Amino acid sequence: MQLAPCSSSRYLLLMLLSIFLTILPALAAEPVPLKRIVELALSHSTTTAEADAAAQRAYAAYHESRNQYLPALMVGSGLGWTYGYPLSLEGSAPSIINTTAQSSLINAALRDFVRQARTEYQASTVERKDQREQVIQDAAVSYAELSKWEALQAHLSDDYAAALKMEQYVNERIQEGVDSPVARTQARLSTARVYLHLSQAQGSIDVLRSHLSQLTGLPASEISTIPESIPALPEVKQDDNLAAKAVETSPAIQVASLHSTALSFAARGEHRSMWPTFDFAAQYALLATFNHYQRFFQPGSFQTNNASVGVVIRFPFFNPAQRARAQAADADALQATKKVEATKHEVGEHALELQRSVEQLAAAQDVAKLEYELAKSDLSAFEIRLDAGTATLHDADQARTQAQERYNALQDANFQLERARILLLRATGDLASWAGVGK
Repeated sequence: MQLAPCSSSRYLLLMLLSIFLTILPALAAEPVPLKRIVELALSHSTTTAEADAAAQRAYAAYHESRNQYLPALMVGSGLGWTYGYPLSLEGSAPSIINTTAQSSLINAALRDFVRQARTEYQASTVERKDQREQVIQDAAVSYAELSKWEALQAHLSDDYAAALKMEQYVNERIQEGVDSPVARTQARLSTARVYLHLSQAQGSIDVLRSHLSQLTGLPASEISTIPESIPALPEVKQDDNLAAKAVETSPAIQVASLHSTALSFAARGEHRSMWPTFDFAAQYALLATFNHYQRFFQPGSFQTNNASVGVVIRFPFFNPAQRARAQAADADALQATKKVEATKHEVGEHALELQRSVEQLAAAQDVAKLEYELAKSDLSAFEIRLDAGTATLHDADQARTQAQERYNALQDANFQLERARILLLRATGDLASWAGVGK
């Protein structure tokens, strides 16, 4: 960014115009509390909609398996021309009306497959809860980051105004012959650095607002944060066994465990597919005289109304393909069991890592805060020395730049600590209650 020397009024106008164009999107945005953002994200998110659809599909699959115990009724007709003895049409004699009913009575394999479908449905409901918490986490972290950048943008706008004033002051001193032209380059560099940070802040704000707009359905230009609406995060004690709590409440572990149970039912069902089965079957047919059935029966023995009711019994004695399928199902069940153990270790380690990172990030926050306080003290000291004539503009400018960098680092440390605490809340199952939307 290079600014040529100009009159004071024109320079001030350019300064105000630059700042106004930078903060204009923030002025147009409507402050929205965190709870409202989370509620809108839950109702509008495509992730939760996909999870709901998956749960509905699993529920339908469960009913499909269970309803095989209910008779399946079919009514149709097998009208046709016959020559000689009436042969069957698709397995039934030619008839005016044909009604069949069939259902399972005793089927050990089917009973296990129903249990498998029911367990998979239970897993889908838990997975829907996990997806819901993912949406809450996404909305909360994005909101907290947007709040950080908005606060930083306001601070950078003040720094930018101060940098422009300093650049103007340096230009005046150069015109008066007090400073060398090198001071102008140094002042421009300081202004360019602040403007770079300001541009980065505005770019991050635009991206986060666009992301929250996709989550909530609100226009991006109408989204602005209220820092006070972010609930206080609970204190994290390093002595607490949060890893055990995470393992106990983790939806990922529950889903893996339910999926393992479902595959165990499936494997047992495949083995029991070689057991005897008993099915109910019934059929009614209204036969037509134009098919000449009466020619092939004793006189007076033919009748148009005919029905059969009984039980179909099957004894599978030899089925190598089914036996191999059952062995493959055993392997799938064993793999799912091992995955449950791996998921428990992964969840516990992740929770412990987050718990320890909170302590480390809290220490980093303290360091950043102390460094910023020292940088502010150095800046104040240089300003006093500058007024007294014992320090140069370059020294004061360097102190101001360092104070700006330390402030940016402090804001980033605050956000990183806040983000780690939010992730830890999700790991321990407390995120929804913290956000105020319930579980």
